[in-house]
Amino acid sequence: MRIVGRLFAFFAVAFAVIAAGCERPGTSAQEASLGAGAGDAVTADTNDLYGCTSPSRGGTGKTYMGREISQVMGHRGADWLERPERAENEMPGRVVEAMSLQPSDVVADIGAGTGYFTFRIAPEVPRGTVYAVDIQPEMLAKIRRRMKADSAGNVVPVRGTEKSPKLPAGKVDKALMIDAYHEFAFPREMMLNLREALRPGGRVFLVEYRKEDPTVPIKRLHKMTEKQAVREMRAAGLRHVRTEDVLPRQHLMIFEKPAP
Repeated sequence: MRIVGRLFAFFAVAFAVIAAGCERPGTSAQEASLGAGAGDAVTADTNDLYGCTSPSRGGTGKTYMGREISQVMGHRGADWLERPERAENEMPGRVVEAMSLQPSDVVADIGAGTGYFTFRIAPEVPRGTVYAVDIQPEMLAKIRRRMKADSAGNVVPVRGTEKSPKLPAGKVDKALMIDAYHEFAFPREMMLNLREALRPGGRVFLVEYRKEDPTVPIKRLHKMTEKQAVREMRAAGLRHVRTEDVLPRQHLMIFEKPAP
């Protein structure tokens, strides 16, 4: 009976991991290149980077470089993105200031959601472009409505995929990811494709809640340590420039695509 019980427990965990979307082995270069189109780079083998674990609360059971990937906050959580207290708790103005935007910059807001940052960036790049990238059509519909209301002609909605932001190669000056990266189902592929979209010297501004601080009132899987973030970005070929200590609860980490 003990053996039967153990087998039952094993299969229960295995089923839970599969149900959570965990894939093992990782995506190989051949798999990643299948169906590749504009905005997709050929990626390296990832068998040694992805893994599976028993899903934590709010987790997928899929791991990347030892970190369990969080479940995605869907479009039904859009109101939380626009909560009034967000401006005080996250200080978006400081993020935009740290980006040192130039009037003609091409900027990508990856995981744009409702466009909370997209429409703060757009006025700062009047001769540039802001790509508002999201994989959820419901979020992009909200962005299109806001574009019309604000007459934001330099905002371009882009429906990305779990593996690619679907952006033109070598065109992006700066990319922003606000509390989104920890939910990416394929962080390796996404970052390799984002790196491909960056100009040489282009920068990624990665904002994540500080996991080192237990007092930050956010679920554990929705936080990241600076050490883990730097490790994962380095694996995608991005150099850590610095971390700005300007936000109350989040890391503002800056990475760069090295010039050839």
